[in-house]
Amino acid sequence: MRSLYVHPAVPWVTTVARLVVAGVLIVAGWLKIGTPALAVQAVQAYELLPAPVATAVGYGLPVLEIVVGVLLVVGLLTRAAGVVSALLMLVFVVGIASAWARGLRIDCGCFGGGGKLAAGQTPGYLWEILRDGGLFLLGAWIVRFAPGRVALDSALGLGPARERRPAGDDGGENEGDEP
Repeated sequence: MRSLYVHPAVPWVTTVARLVVAGVLIVAGWLKIGTPALAVQAVQAYELLPAPVATAVGYGLPVLEIVVGVLLVVGLLTRAAGVVSALLMLVFVVGIASAWARGLRIDCGCFGGGGKLAAGQTPGYLWEILRDGGLFLLGAWIVRFAPGRVALDSALGLGPARERRPAGDDGGENEGDEP
């Protein structure tokens, strides 16, 4: 029977994933929060949402990105923040792929700015999809293995209980062990 034991490196990998996703979200939100009109323009450039919804998303997205990023940094409500971050990245991938498929020439607006590209500018859709796809995978990892190390969830008893092995128990059979 396979044990529920998790390799000791997994919580550290989760912590690194939390910090990478958090850093991207906080920077992206911070760069947009001071220029909400540009954030709205970036959302509208995708031509996917009605104007009132695009306006609400343009104003709300930077705040959401910063809040989720901060939750991931401190490791509070880690699994929920991981779900939100993974869903955000999935929505971003779908939006960028949709713009690409429909022949729109826009800046994704991921880190501020956004909107239609000027003549001679080339969209970087493939890179943006790969970046956000990788961040989606990190978000999924966070959801699966939350909260990681140095997390308020653990300090507050909100993290999942993990099976602990006695020191020296590697979980495998040693040579000379009887079957």
